Amino acid sequence: MASFKLVLSEPKANKSYQKEVKDDEAKPFLGLNIGETIKGEAIGLTGYEFEITGGSDYCGFPMRKGILGVRKKITALGGVGFNLKRKGMKARKTVCGHKINERIVQINLKVVKGDKPLAAALGVEEKSGDSSAEKKEAPKAEDKPKDVSSEKKEAPKAED
Repeated sequence: MASFKLVLSEPKANKSYQKEVKDDEAKPFLGLNIGETIKGEAIGLTGYEFEITGGSDYCGFPMRKGILGVRKKITALGGVGFNLKRKGMKARKTVCGHKINERIVQINLKVVKGDKPLAAALGVEEKSGDSSAEKKEAPKAEDKPKDVSSEKKEAPKAED
């Protein structure tokens, strides 16, 4: 049966979270297109609404809006699946279609509507960046390993 790794992003908080759905929770995603919305109740997050922004298949090829079929080779001028190196550059790239099927492994979702922060709904603890326990001091000079290559080595003595 189908299983998906969901990447749930919260644009306001600029954070993303992962959730894996299998079998019955994955069924509502089959047949949906990029840009469509799905209720959070389908994946166990009541009070939320998500928009599908993309994904990738089992080989890692990205989904691209406007492509029909499972996988196609396109001449890309830019956009999803193509990093522009120079102005006017074109390249032949393989991308997946915009419809979610069994071969899709990852689905990217964006929060459109939600009651509370997504971390609280998923039960994820927030890490505070200014915790003194997490700060590590820089290693002292005597703690650093010595560089062996900088030491002078004696030349081997020739025996007669």
